[in-house]
Amino acid sequence: MKTIAMRSFSLALLVLILTASHPAAGQIPDLKPGGSVPTLAPLVRQVTPAVVNISVHGRVREDNPLYRDPLFREFFDVPRQIEKEVSATGSGVIVDARSALTNNHVVEGTSALQITTKDGRQFSAKVVGRDSPTDVAVLQIQNPTGLKALPLGDSDALEVGDFVLAIGNPFGLGQTVTSGLVSALGRTGLGKQGYEDFIQTDAAINPGNSGGALVSLQGELVGINSAIISPAGGNVGIGIAIPVNMARKVMEQIIATGRVERGRIGISLKDLHPSVNKGRTEGALIAEVAADSPAEKAGLHKGDIVTTAEGRPIRTAAQLRNTIGLARVGDEVKLALLRNGTPLTVLVRVAPATEPRNANAGSNRLVR
Repeated sequence: MKTIAMRSFSLALLVLILTASHPAAGQIPDLKPGGSVPTLAPLVRQVTPAVVNISVHGRVREDNPLYRDPLFREFFDVPRQIEKEVSATGSGVIVDARSALTNNHVVEGTSALQITTKDGRQFSAKVVGRDSPTDVAVLQIQNPTGLKALPLGDSDALEVGDFVLAIGNPFGLGQTVTSGLVSALGRTGLGKQGYEDFIQTDAAINPGNSGGALVSLQGELVGINSAIISPAGGNVGIGIAIPVNMARKVMEQIIATGRVERGRIGISLKDLHPSVNKGRTEGALIAEVAADSPAEKAGLHKGDIVTTAEGRPIRTAAQLRNTIGLARVGDEVKLALLRNGTPLTVLVRVAPATEPRNANAGSNRLVR
């Protein structure tokens, strides 16, 4: 058994070295001078100038612990909430000449905001708009000069096993690079945000990395690092990132209108179960269609299974919910579906959402 394991390790090492010796155009890993050691240094040099540290100062409102005591409430004028001065650090990613993406929770309640580049330059910035359900915020950099943007990739093209880098400002230490794999895709039910379709990675992510970049080996932004799952608050190899395709849609709406307008078509959704759906596990089952809704007008039926939206595969009900919820009101969404095993295609126009923004977060039935 030990001999087999050693042979497997040696083969994997040989594949890595051979891959590094003959990389595809524009890809990493490369070799250090002398051609002996694989390295990600060229990629790191290429992408890190676009990742910035964010320092925030502001005031937030939080529950007053004294308000919970009925005696204090009876004899003293105790407010339900109190204001608190906060200072914090996080990370962000420059995505064009003067705009940066970060997490909503990094800049929420901010009154002053400053970004610092890898080479130590400092710029003031303001929040253009925030979207709490996706935990995305867009910043505008004041008087930008000589900044480098990170190109946006396609997070839908990611596969489990792809190598990625996580870049950010953990614990306020300064810019830090870690590496790992895409561990899982389409993570939902984590209770983090209202719209969940997370990339899971084992690249080390720690407090302060929030808003930083998850980068592919092609040097493209594929995710915005958002949170960690950890019993002790430190990295245990389970980090989550917001897919860049979701962040891009939020950014486009915020830049255009200053906010994100939620859309709906009038359906409720369920995930597929193999025992019920003839072994099928990928897709979104339409559980209900609201009367006089855009979905009913487009011809959608209860029991239809949606397999793609705008040409992109739909794996779960949450993924379809995200797609519709982030589509612009008035747009038509092209859905491919199965009805009693027969493939169909429909166009449905997105109407304004009427339910509360987080009405169905965490539920196994998702209403859109």
